[in-house]
Amino acid sequence: MWEMVLLAVVQGIAEFLPISSSGHLVIFGELLGITEESATVNIVLHAGTLASILVVYWRRILDMLTSDRRVIPLLVIGTIPAGITGVIIKTQFKHLLESPLIAGCMLLVTGALLLLLKYLPTRDATYQSLSWRKAFEIGIFQAFALMPGISRSGSTIVGGRMLGLGNEDAVTFSFLLAIPAILGATVLEMKDLAQSDLTMDRLAPLIVGAVVAFLVGIFALRWLIAWSRRGRLHLFAWWCIPMGIGTILWQLR
Repeated sequence: MWEMVLLAVVQGIAEFLPISSSGHLVIFGELLGITEESATVNIVLHAGTLASILVVYWRRILDMLTSDRRVIPLLVIGTIPAGITGVIIKTQFKHLLESPLIAGCMLLVTGALLLLLKYLPTRDATYQSLSWRKAFEIGIFQAFALMPGISRSGSTIVGGRMLGLGNEDAVTFSFLLAIPAILGATVLEMKDLAQSDLTMDRLAPLIVGAVVAFLVGIFALRWLIAWSRRGRLHLFAWWCIPMGIGTILWQLR
């Protein structure tokens, strides 16, 4: 139970703050020796953080379903790169997703991306005004984040900013784009979940983990939104870089 709670806190924080939840789950999973049911744990924890997005952005989602319907095809187009890449990695290179050493190296890349944010010019385009091409290009940034250690939120926010979105709009589009991405990843993992021998004593920690990830996720997402308004997201680089260096040294010792 305590291991699930710890992983849920890590997931809730790292899924939204630009420090890579996948990288941190790989690293902490290795430290805790949790490997047998990693797919099941990932599904449950991601379901919790998906619920966080739905709660925080429910008004934007409602607008998207009613008045801003042009955003829906933008999200579909933006999901295509990660969808194709995810299938390839899942079927051909799954071992890359479970390597703490790769996670450590990719955390350094995330740190560099976040430092870049500080030097990008301030623009004010809205995510509703994105062209299909730009939505696809932001989706390419999201596809890179399938590697553990590359922050999905960090890379897509940087991509949005590079393509002219304002701070808050880049954050909003990033997390709207996360909805189909997380759902898609869950579908890919459902086969592993169906094959898991889940008894009641195993189910209880998973339920607790989902709830903790949900609650922590709401806090972390609101924190990220507040920091993005102040232009402070680059400061998270100073977590990613030492964490990456430490992980690399640990794996190469």
